[in-house]
Amino acid sequence: MKTRKSLLTAVIGAALTFGVSAQAFAATTLKLSHNHTRDHAVHKAMDAMAKEVRETTDGEVRIRIYPDAQLGSQRESMELMQNGALQMVKTNAAELEAFAPAYSAFNMPYLFRDQTHFYATQEGEIGEEILESSRKSGFIGLTYYDAGARSFYTSKPINTPADLKGMKVRVQPSPSAIAMVEALGGSATPLAYGELYTALQQGVVDAAENNIPSYGMSRHSEVSKFFSLDEHTMVPDVLVISTNAFDGLSEEHQKAVKTAALNSMQLMKTLWAESEKEERAKAEEIGVKFVEVDKASFVTAVQPMYDDVQKNNPELFTLIERIQAVK
Repeated sequence: MKTRKSLLTAVIGAALTFGVSAQAFAATTLKLSHNHTRDHAVHKAMDAMAKEVRETTDGEVRIRIYPDAQLGSQRESMELMQNGALQMVKTNAAELEAFAPAYSAFNMPYLFRDQTHFYATQEGEIGEEILESSRKSGFIGLTYYDAGARSFYTSKPINTPADLKGMKVRVQPSPSAIAMVEALGGSATPLAYGELYTALQQGVVDAAENNIPSYGMSRHSEVSKFFSLDEHTMVPDVLVISTNAFDGLSEEHQKAVKTAALNSMQLMKTLWAESEKEERAKAEEIGVKFVEVDKASFVTAVQPMYDDVQKNNPELFTLIERIQAVK
């Protein structure tokens, strides 16, 4: 039986063959990997982007999308991009924290006042600075995609941080996410997303945290019937491209790709709102309880994280203050 690595190699080899074939027709093919299904809002937004790029460049630049983690997890796809086997990856700010420290700001709990503040930060000067901050790591961000607010879900209501005490909570491999769960009294457990359903079902972890569409579409709603709306973070998805691929495009084509990416971000807002409403309704139909929580107690519990950043990372704390000041 082929190993996972050999399967990935075979798929990448096929992708490279496609790229060579495309180049024979004087077209540049950018391979894009992500870990969601074709039904997910972010896939639909990126599909619209790919069509716009192909149209505005008269077919000279094409984006080929590989959904469903066909080319590996987000971290594996990032490594493939850095090695030149991929050109684009849809990841998120939590994963990117390991590559560019500025993304850590997005992972701070209760940083954003509301959705309007969240969007204004992304679409302004600070948002662009953060997208460019990873250039030394071999890639830059093109745009952000709405991924809603993340909340806890488990087999019981979480009304205050005290309810998380002693619980094993699955988190993304992000220092900020780990620190947040620890500050709230839980035991942070980094775990691959694809393993989470079984982990919840078998009690390997007691709880997890994510947005409503991911909770529903991953079927976690089948094994965790309480979704507590603490909305601790608003961590955006991020579309990144290797600097070699982007810098290798003509100025005209760079503009076309960037413009299409920004347009897909705006489309994503509408798609996300629709998806969130639909997935919540589906979850309620199978008996999920959505719990309103005492957010003030959560805000108080995570304040030491801000104190720690102010003391040990003045540069990041300055960025956080700039974000808080965004109107």
